Amino acid sequence: MASPARTRRSLLLGSAALIATPGWLSPAIAQGGLRPTPRQTEGPFYPVALPADTDADLLRNGQVRYGKGQAAWVEGTVVDLDGRPLQGAVVEIWQCDADGHYHHPGDGDRADPAFQGFGRAALDREGRYRFRTLRPVPYTGRTPHIHVKVKLDRLELLTTQLYVQGDPGNPRDGLWRRLDEAGRAALTRPFTPDGDGVKATFPIVVQA
Repeated sequence: MASPARTRRSLLLGSAALIATPGWLSPAIAQGGLRPTPRQTEGPFYPVALPADTDADLLRNGQVRYGKGQAAWVEGTVVDLDGRPLQGAVVEIWQCDADGHYHHPGDGDRADPAFQGFGRAALDREGRYRFRTLRPVPYTGRTPHIHVKVKLDRLELLTTQLYVQGDPGNPRDGLWRRLDEAGRAALTRPFTPDGDGVKATFPIVVQA
């Protein structure tokens, strides 16, 4: 007998198939399916305890606004290998503040308390998500990056990292260097001017 989680997942994916597929996915589907987004390590700084505020705006922690660094929108879609939106899933992101510090005891809990540092966004019916956060910055040993996790119910479907296209630190980063050409293209995205900050579009493909 199928588990409740698997049954729910099947129903969600089945209903999502009725939704029109985003146009940018059509060529890849026509060639026989999509390549899954590469997995990467979770790293040492996933929150030990989630903050009280876990919404999709990392630049406001409760009522306090964070003003350092360059504001950024990070948005995209999450689909399965057949291009079906993963309705019901949640995307999490976490990253360091503009001074390179995480909200984590392993980093001395030195992050600015005004920076939320972690956020969650539920996918809409078309599999879309959107975060307001910082353009990532480097810290010792790492090129700028944002950690990304996709969950469906209690299942962790993907953990990966988003990199900044053209950043000079990428070729010196051990995790970035281990990616093949296709993996680098999937995880390394341009952060382009948008209003008072920048925007990156990060499409995600998971094996559900």
